Amino acid sequence: MSETYLEKALIKLARQINAYDEASLMSLWEKYAEKVRRFEPTKRWEEAVLIFNLIQSARLKNQLFNYNWARSRKPDEPGADIDLAALTAPEPVIHEVEAGPKDAAGRRQEGDSHPDRKGKLLTLTPKNKK
Repeated sequence: MSETYLEKALIKLARQINAYDEASLMSLWEKYAEKVRRFEPTKRWEEAVLIFNLIQSARLKNQLFNYNWARSRKPDEPGADIDLAALTAPEPVIHEVEAGPKDAAGRRQEGDSHPDRKGKLLTLTPKNKK
């Protein structure tokens, strides 16, 4: 089956996105989630939506891959149905209270690992027309 120009372009795009690691893509999740959340009828907003969905699709691909890989390693265990919607948004970070010295700004000193901000699940609802 011959590929159309559109299919070739999409395959090229998929290969380019797949070349990035998930952590690099997820570092942009919050930025584009916020741009998508703030609707404006512009090409810039439309592009932000597409970028946001490319990030989401890479995360979903990785999670599906991991899920299926784990299932293939244990073929005798019954598989549970997978909730695809739950795979696309990052899980919220739960910060544990740690003992240790803090600086004047209240930040942990040596050994302080600032957890990366994780994304939020967006609830997109249309505005009421007046």
